[in-house]
Parts: sequence; C-alpha cells; structure tokens
Amino acid sequence: MIENRLLTHMLGGVIHDFGQPVMLWQIGVLIGALIVAFVLARLLRRGIEARRKARHEARPFGAESLTKALFPLIGAGCVWVARAIASNFFHTSLLNLALVPLFGIGLIYIAFFFARRVFGGKGSTHAWLSIIEKLVSLIVWLVMALTVLGIQDDALDWMASVRFHVGTSHISLLSLANAVLWVCVTMVVAIWAGSALEDRLMRATTLDANLRVVLARVGRALLVFAAVLFSLSIVGIDITVLGVFGGALGVGLGFGLQKIASNYVSGFIILIDRSLHLGDTINVSGLAGKVTQIRTRYTVVRGLDGVETLIPNEKLITDVVQNQSSYLTRGYAKAAVQVAYDTDLDFAMALLARAAQGVDRVLADPAPTPYLVSFGSDGIDLELGFWVADAATGTAGVRSAVNVNIWRLFGEHGISIPFAQREIRIVGAAEIPGVVQRSARTETPTAG
Repeated sequence: MIENRLLTHMLGGVIHDFGQPVMLWQIGVLIGALIVAFVLARLLRRGIEARRKARHEARPFGAESLTKALFPLIGAGCVWVARAIASNFFHTSLLNLALVPLFGIGLIYIAFFFARRVFGGKGSTHAWLSIIEKLVSLIVWLVMALTVLGIQDDALDWMASVRFHVGTSHISLLSLANAVLWVCVTMVVAIWAGSALEDRLMRATTLDANLRVVLARVGRALLVFAAVLFSLSIVGIDITVLGVFGGALGVGLGFGLQKIASNYVSGFIILIDRSLHLGDTINVSGLAGKVTQIRTRYTVVRGLDGVETLIPNEKLITDVVQNQSSYLTRGYAKAAVQVAYDTDLDFAMALLARAAQGVDRVLADPAPTPYLVSFGSDGIDLELGFWVADAATGTAGVRSAVNVNIWRLFGEHGISIPFAQREIRIVGAAEIPGVVQRSARTETPTAG
C-alpha cells in the first residue's frame, strides 16, 4: 500500500516524467527560477548591508542565518510562480518536488536566526544553541522526507493512534507533539521579541537609563506571560486552572520565597525611583565600588581591586547606602603639614598654594587655599584645601602628588618640617649614690 502511494506521489511523478521531453522543460524552468532567485537574493543582501553601513550599525548576532535564508525562500517563491504558469502547458512534478527542500531549508535558517537571537543575545554561543539547531534540522529534514515520500498522513495517523493516560485525561502522541511545538514556538518568539525590545530601548538616548531597564524587563515579562497563555489556549488547556496554581504560588512566596520576592520587588523600586544608576560609586556595609549591573534580584558592584560582588537588592533598600556620585562629580581633599616656629608663614602658605598647581584633576576654581590650623607642640600646623574633579574615582593619587610637591618646594626654599623633640629627666637621681643628674634629648635628623 505504501509502495503504491510512493509511485503516485511526488517521487512517482518525477520517475514517470524522467526520460521524457517534459523533464527537460521542467529542468529549464527550475534553473531559470533559481537564477532569478539568486539574483534577487544577492541584490536584497547588498541592500541590507548598504543600509546597515549607512546607519553605522553592527551586524547583529545570527544575521548570517537570515541572509542565508533569502535564497531558498525567494527560490521557493519563484518556483511556485513558475509552477503556476507552467502547469497550464505541461506536468510540473519536478517543480513540485523542488518546492519541498527549498521551503524546508529556508525554514531551517529562519529557525537558526531566531535561536541565535534568543540564546546568543550578547554575541556569544549558548550551550543550548547547538542542541536546538541539530534538533530543528532533524525534525525539518524528517518532515521533508515524509512529504516527498507521501507518507506524512500515515505518520500523523500513527501518532494519533498512540495514546496514553495522564490522570483522567487521554493524550495522544500527536496532541503532545503539537502542544510542545506550539509552546516552544511561542516562547522563542516571545523571548526574541523581548530581546529586540530591550535592544531598541537601550539605544533610546531620550529615556533615562533606569527607565530603559525597567521598560525592557517589564516588556519581556509581559511577552513571555502572554506567550504562555496563548500557547496553553491553543493546546486546549483550561487557563482557569492557573488560578489554583497562582494561589499556591502566593502561599509559597509568603513563607519560603519571601526573601527572593523581596529582592525582586526591591530591584524594581531601585530602578523606578532612580536612587542608583549604572556607573555610580557607592559604599554599603563597608563595601565600596562601582555599580556595573542592576539585575532584578541583585546588583553587581565592582570594587577598587576589580572584584565584583553581588549585593541583594533588599540590602540596598534597607541598609544605609552612601552614593558618592549622585550629585557632585567633585570632592574636597586636604593636605596637612607642619612647619617650624621660626618659619615665614606667609611664604610657606604661598608655597602650599603653589604645590597644588599643575596637578592633574585639581580644580583651579575654587582655588586651592592654605590654612593655619593650630599651634602644635613641635611646630605650626598648616593645611592645604583643594577640590578634586571626579572624586568618586578616588583622591589618594591626587593627595600624593600634592604632598610630593610640598616636600620638593619646602626643600628648595629651606623650610624645615620639624620632628618631635623630647627631654628625659630622672626624678630623684641626686639621692642615688654615684648617679649624676643629666638631661637626655632624643633627636632625629631635620627634614629639609
């Protein structure tokens, strides 16, 4: 029975026309249609590349699969038009057969494009990508083989006859495969649409960075949720049963998942109220660093040593957070020094002001200002106050450069930086026989 159907379907028609003059006509029409498709695909590919270069856009990951799909899809369209015209004059069994691989190969490349856009959004391959591409290729080639052989109806009937029980429901292999196919297709399309929406929003310079992140994540979540509901309704599953699941999920969140739920809610609060931004330098619980990512559950902070730390979003809401770059991009720094009591203070303070000149990131307005702070036990305490640009990136290097200039200028002009001097007296030394009362002074070399 199957052998007779093989001879009466596509393959049988090609075998019947083989060796007859009509086969030459079909080959000529097929070659002509493929040449037209090749030219059109090449022109369309060049147009896409020229448009991308004109906009100075980088080629998205997976775009090569989409360009490879142009020729088989356009070829299928050209062959279909040629078949419709040629069927009025001669048999078109070869053209009918050519439509199957052209459409199937185009479908494979389209599936590759969506898979790479979903599982390789950052431009890198994913562990699941190779498995999905092989599985899609296997399924499409199997369907093409069944279609060419003309036994696709027999395969569907066999799948419908294989039944098994799940609780009180009777499910066939065909309905299960149909459900899995629709769920996979809708989920992949939803994730791809969410990624495309996120890329589009991230390029919108008119929106705030936090607002772009919020809209992208909310949009992706809504698309995935709509895809789940749509696929379940197509499969025939009653959506009202999700109400029971939602109630159970609410109870679970109230008990075991409250911390996770709190982190997710805190993440959206941080993004919406814009208390933190990407690139801010913060200090929370003694951990200082730069905010590199604001995820839904946690925030990534890169410390000054380059180590990244994941901070739960709830901690950023409940704890005290010092944001060193929220409003001011400059900071105030000080350089303290001590001079001897016989120093010309006016000249020394003028040298202090000169020490901050020419140092990178030290602002000229407000100008660096020297101060007489106090009269110490060993000398006069002076201080130089100055403003530093981009203080959130650190001020230690700037203070070090200013101190080096102070040391150099004081040494060049003979200004001494005093050291501690102490006298040691032995109380009651005169009463001890053989001990002469003396005073001892400890000194160290004078700087400058």
